[in-house]
Amino acid sequence: MTSDRGATPAAVDTRAMGFDAERLRLVGVAYRILGSRAEAEDAVQDAWLRYQRVEEEPRNLAAWLTTVTSRLALDRLRLAVRRRETYVGPWLPEPVRTDLGEPTADPGGAPGMDPAVAVDRAATLTLGVLVVLDTLSPEDRVVFLMADVFGVPYAEIASTVGRSPEACRKAASRARRRVRSAAPAPGRTSVGWDLAARLAAAVAAGDVDATMALLAPDAELVTDGGPSRHAARRPVRGAPRVTRFLINVTSRLDASDIELVEVNGSLAVVARTAAEPIAVLTADPDDTGRVRAIRLVLAPEKLTGLDRAVVPS
Repeated sequence: MTSDRGATPAAVDTRAMGFDAERLRLVGVAYRILGSRAEAEDAVQDAWLRYQRVEEEPRNLAAWLTTVTSRLALDRLRLAVRRRETYVGPWLPEPVRTDLGEPTADPGGAPGMDPAVAVDRAATLTLGVLVVLDTLSPEDRVVFLMADVFGVPYAEIASTVGRSPEACRKAASRARRRVRSAAPAPGRTSVGWDLAARLAAAVAAGDVDATMALLAPDAELVTDGGPSRHAARRPVRGAPRVTRFLINVTSRLDASDIELVEVNGSLAVVARTAAEPIAVLTADPDDTGRVRAIRLVLAPEKLTGLDRAVVPS
């Protein structure tokens, strides 16, 4: 049991070391729930403040912090869902770099988790899966992530979301089926380097035929420009329309540099002006090796932290 009277100053200093060892992992937990790195870091900071106030040290610090962070992120997600109802155009998660050299951390999980039940943790960082998670209710999203990704027992999940353990079990099962339909196939988490490079070159050159040849006939493009950048208000469908939109947007960006980097565990095309990212494009291939789904983030507020250190996989 813990109390709210708080720890001694010496205990706080000791706890700071233990918490710092968990911080990056907890950012990964909160980011998967919120789809925003800034919001995730705020939730983790709130968890640190909560940890300082308890008198008795939790018996399993990692598990306790995972539960507390998830609960705090859930509170933020409930507010974010209401804000997104008035968001201009489609909402996409904030992209994060996962290739900047900082060691990744396992986000947790119960020992002996059934691999047939657990969803691959790296897959839950991809923008495609995060978009699917965003279609769930805040409670179902947290239930799924805590159960299938972080291995939290259903009894603890129930206390976090205010449901019975059985209701949480059913919610996780429903969400699992939806997420697995969107999760990248093993070995094909994103388009390969060659396809991504050819797509970037074709679009940058304004080559309509070359771009269209790289897209599946039923290709779909979702763009997020937020309130300040021009973007499609609805998904763009069909290779011809996607091609025209990509080339038109690229011509207006006036990017000085195009590079391929790892974003959310998948290969991405990043357009820059004066070293600042102005667009991030991720793509998923179909079974024939052509691009079937594209997500293009243009909203400036979602790109300011792109080049910061990794969110753990």
